[in-house]
Amino acid sequence: MKKISTRLHAAHLLMALTLVLLCCMASAQINPYQYTINKMANGSKGAVSSAHPLASQVGLEVLKNGGNAFDAAIATQLALAVVYPGAGNIGGGGFLVAYTNKGKAISIDYREKAPGSASRDMYLDKDGNPLLNLSQNGHLASGVPGTVAGLFASHKYGKLGFAALIQPAIELAEKGFVITAAEARSLNGSKSAFEKYNTVRPAFVKEKAWKAGDTLVQKDLAATLSRIRDNGMKGFYEGETARLISAEMKRGGGKISLEDLKNYTAAERDPIIFDYKGHTVIGMPMPSSGGLLMQQMMKMIEDRDIASMGFHSPAAVQLMIEVERRAYADRAEFMGDKDFVKVPIQTLSSDAYLKERMKDFIPGKATPSDMVKPGKVNPESDETTHLSVADQYGNVVSVTTTLNGGYGSKTVVGGAGFLLNNEMDDFSVKPGVPNMFGAVGKEANAIAPGKRMLSSMTPTVVLKDKKPWLVVGTPGGTTIPTSVFQTLVNIIDFKQSSLDAVNNPKFHHQWLPDQVMVENDFPKSLQTSLEKMGYLFTNRGQIGRTEVIKLEWNGKKVKSIEAVADKRGDDHAAAY
Repeated sequence: MKKISTRLHAAHLLMALTLVLLCCMASAQINPYQYTINKMANGSKGAVSSAHPLASQVGLEVLKNGGNAFDAAIATQLALAVVYPGAGNIGGGGFLVAYTNKGKAISIDYREKAPGSASRDMYLDKDGNPLLNLSQNGHLASGVPGTVAGLFASHKYGKLGFAALIQPAIELAEKGFVITAAEARSLNGSKSAFEKYNTVRPAFVKEKAWKAGDTLVQKDLAATLSRIRDNGMKGFYEGETARLISAEMKRGGGKISLEDLKNYTAAERDPIIFDYKGHTVIGMPMPSSGGLLMQQMMKMIEDRDIASMGFHSPAAVQLMIEVERRAYADRAEFMGDKDFVKVPIQTLSSDAYLKERMKDFIPGKATPSDMVKPGKVNPESDETTHLSVADQYGNVVSVTTTLNGGYGSKTVVGGAGFLLNNEMDDFSVKPGVPNMFGAVGKEANAIAPGKRMLSSMTPTVVLKDKKPWLVVGTPGGTTIPTSVFQTLVNIIDFKQSSLDAVNNPKFHHQWLPDQVMVENDFPKSLQTSLEKMGYLFTNRGQIGRTEVIKLEWNGKKVKSIEAVADKRGDDHAAAY
């Protein structure tokens, strides 16, 4: 028995030393005080595209040091929690869609949940009026975080120990990193909110204004990440970190309890899978509306030969606007957490139903939203971040994760150094009342204890000839599904390069409000043509920040991997 024990101890020691060596190798390749941004990268062994250069570099180093796409996705998310605090997180939640080299499609749901003491009308005053400030800012806006549980749920598909994957994030938090001009503007713009909604001064607040080149150090966050490294999931959902979250809730009047944290679990679900013009599209199921919306929109245009209409032609854009309008009307009426409500998924995605939805479509004429109601169904028996990863073995991972609004609830857990989400606003605070993204929901998305709020996140994988071809996703609230929809149509139907498909101007319609949101560079002549059809427009500035990875194959081997990062932010593509 003693010999076996000694051997086990030696094996554990060797494993620990290996992990430390891997961590040091990865960290040595990354300079957090000097880095550049690349929008496109090519390789054959692995690629990562994410919202921040340092996070993409961390993921790429993990691939170089023997990790697979799941390992790289975990490490990239953890790094984003440090270097991209506006949306990267351990205090929020997200979704993972992946396809393994064994031919398995995977989706993991680590969406936040309503606390156990939450109630349907918790954001209404005595007269039934919505108190949206409470659902959008401060302690009461936070759902129970799911990100850490999601990282561990996806880790079983990885190759490396968790300690190796989290160590780069710990070092970035402990030693600091240089912020970009965009991050400086963002932190400065949120200073008053940080001061208003925090009981302990967070690292994001300083006396003088932040500027590009300043170093952001997050010692409390480093300690929290170290507890996760040393104690696994319990290092977040129990023990010191859980105590700090509970104490913060008590100070600020929030509802997340120690019991809520201890009971949180991520859920592996059956992904939504459908065919589009010979390609297999794999998307996220409820409580994300993204996969089903994609299926509805793509199937509604599939038989209309949009390619012959031409990219950004009035006919093609009008068709896409109208299918977006109809899909989002269904979202408002029927979609929610299917663990709590019956979502008629089979009907909503059926060919017969979708053909019926398009019967009142008139080319060249807008269909007002007050005339487009949710379809007839019989009973059946802005701040998020995305990362795309591919490895040389043929594994691909698409992850969208969020705090909801920029910096979430604006509340940092005192002593723990991380931001909490404001995801409770994604519920229907009151049926028919728009949330912060203007989305309207009804009873299917009403608040209930332990329920997951409806999401728009749309991590997506596309197969071609039964092999991974595209890995796609974006942030952007309710604009997420339409941005992914347009990106895929740009590539599949209009035969655009990944770079053009990502960077070409986007547009968005979500049923209500009845207007088309467009980016600054949306063609004016196209807008004029659509206005003549009866469409109303509003300028959105920019829509999403899409990350795309494209794989080419030589038989059963990966021939090349192309990564593209959106022009709209500090997003960075890395490959080797």
